[in-house]
Amino acid sequence: MTIIDIELTKKGHPVLWEKGGGMSNTGYATIIAGVKGEKLTPAYVNRRGHLSCGEHALFIVTVGYYIVFADHHRGDFEIEVYRITAINKEEKFADMELVCEYSQGEWNVEPQEFLHAAIDAAVDKASCYHCRETHYAEIGE
Repeated sequence: MTIIDIELTKKGHPVLWEKGGGMSNTGYATIIAGVKGEKLTPAYVNRRGHLSCGEHALFIVTVGYYIVFADHHRGDFEIEVYRITAINKEEKFADMELVCEYSQGEWNVEPQEFLHAAIDAAVDKASCYHCRETHYAEIGE
């Protein structure tokens, strides 16, 4: 098991940020996806202050949601896909289990088809130079 720190909204909902972006030769991203890998509607979209490679969209999370972490150095990616298994609001953390990981050019276990869009979004966000926007969210216009 792995744990990740979470935040709580004013109403006490557990939340995580979609965040990240790319620099000249490096980049990182955190993407949040639903229980079927779907895009979620953010509780808040950050449009103020310093946005470059920062926090872009805040999502209320629950057990079963997926978190995709991507990190690269000169295009050599490391990707980890986790599923939230428990949330502890009192101590502000979530337990996660590793679903699959990519390093040294290959997956340890091939990711399920429904996760491909979220993984692609994480790679895009980590490669997006000075990213200032959300990459994987259901946002109505």
